[in-house]
Amino acid sequence: MTDNGGRTSPVEHGFPHLETVRAALTALFRRLTAEGIGAYALSISPAEAAFGPAEDLHLGAHRVASAVVRALRLPDARMVVSFRPMRDAATVELTAGPEYFVEVNDRFRLHRRDLAAALSHEVTHVLLHRLGLGFADTAANEILTDTAAAFLGSGWLLLDAYREDGLTHQKLGYLTPEEFGYVLARRARYFGEDPAPWFSSPQAYEAYVRGRALADREARRAPLAAAGAGERRRYARA
Repeated sequence: MTDNGGRTSPVEHGFPHLETVRAALTALFRRLTAEGIGAYALSISPAEAAFGPAEDLHLGAHRVASAVVRALRLPDARMVVSFRPMRDAATVELTAGPEYFVEVNDRFRLHRRDLAAALSHEVTHVLLHRLGLGFADTAANEILTDTAAAFLGSGWLLLDAYREDGLTHQKLGYLTPEEFGYVLARRARYFGEDPAPWFSSPQAYEAYVRGRALADREARRAPLAAAGAGERRRYARA
């Protein structure tokens, strides 16, 4: 998973990946069905994702990883978490399981509040791998992973890791902050679960509000209002 926390470039904003995000949501529903999606009605809680100040690094990392695994309904998947210097925030070795090896950027040894966010993306990779769900294009596949994490209940952590001020720019994942907000708002409307009280980052909350505004506008728009005949036929078949 990418991490621009150490870069000087500004964080990308807006909705540049929106069509891929929508395609990812469609693919997720087709693979899991509405009944399967319903199993993800409860998100991982802030308490489950929190890292105590006196908690042992490795024991805490495995506790948090287990909480993300439970949130994503992978009870028989075991995450082995290690730390090393690396450019990305984290990576996972995808195998047949049940044991998966996650390597996390060394900086999370100190910045532990965002460790659950990094693990959320990697555990979602494991879920999609087991489901056999993926996009052929690597960049689109990462968008699918972030979208699935956000819609299935652990990805709010990725948005909460977004912080931006005059000195630092940090964002985890491949969606923009507003796109994370859009997916989380779609989830909130679907499940009746509002993540707004969970955000510890003011910038994350603001991005959620902007994404929610777009989701709300879409919800008020009549289906296929601007669609042509071909799009209407494809919609009817789907």
